[in-house]
Amino acid sequence: MTTSKFKCFWQIIRRLSGDDAYEVYLKNYHKEHCNDDNTDCSKPLSKAEFFKRWQDEKWQGIKRCC
Repeated sequence: MTTSKFKCFWQIIRRLSGDDAYEVYLKNYHKEHCNDDNTDCSKPLSKAEFFKRWQDEKWQGIKRCC
């Protein structure tokens, strides 16, 4: 397996498992919440805060089949 194929495979695994969720959050946060001259850019969540909020949203409510 070539290096580029392995990197592509690894990116897919990270995306499916949610391991890249914080990197995706940061990219989208800066794109959506910061203007072009960065005068209105607030601080994003820390990695720990992000994963705490992510887990809370994922597991809130009833999670059962019956």
